[in-house]
Amino acid sequence: MVNGNFRDYAIVACGTMIPELNALKETGFLDGVLLYTAPGLHQVPEELEKQLQKQLEVAKEHAKKIIVVYGGKYCYINMRDSYRTIDRVIDEMREDGYYIARTEVENCLDMLATVEEREQLAEGQNIWFCTPGWLKYRDMVFKGWDKANANENFPQYTGGGVMLDGIGFFDQYAIEHVEEILDFSDWAAIPLEAHSVSLERLKQVLIAAMEESSFQ
Repeated sequence: MVNGNFRDYAIVACGTMIPELNALKETGFLDGVLLYTAPGLHQVPEELEKQLQKQLEVAKEHAKKIIVVYGGKYCYINMRDSYRTIDRVIDEMREDGYYIARTEVENCLDMLATVEEREQLAEGQNIWFCTPGWLKYRDMVFKGWDKANANENFPQYTGGGVMLDGIGFFDQYAIEHVEEILDFSDWAAIPLEAHSVSLERLKQVLIAAMEESSFQ
């Protein structure tokens, strides 16, 4: 896949993926329009739906082909209506003359490393995996969480936390914002380290979605 083949596409993505997608745009791999919903909206499905619909309308003003960079299982959970999924929200936005495809992954972690790759990395330990966006946009991703919420969720990860870092984010962030990393580790009561990954997995996920939309 050569750079520039996304020029006819608009991409609507969760803001958690801003660091990686902007990196792909800077290298020339993505040359279409990038639009984002706010990070952390998996906790507020009504707002996620509202922002996703709005950004899809904006995307239609720029392109006839649209890729939604969201997972299907964990990124949108509607407790009031379990049958309402992110794919149903997207389907309601379809109209003649437009092609919309969603990345075929369960969550943002899958965009950077497969389940099998994460299992190999964990080596049998219970590890909390995250991406750079989870730390960079911590205030939005964990909006409404207090120490009690952290104590309920993080101690089970006895192997600590591992950031899947495909852009060299962690090392630079540790230089400029080391206190934020230490504060997060203290709040979550687990250590956080980074594991370098390639963005090739993300590229392939995007290519697969592009190919899907091309044949609808």
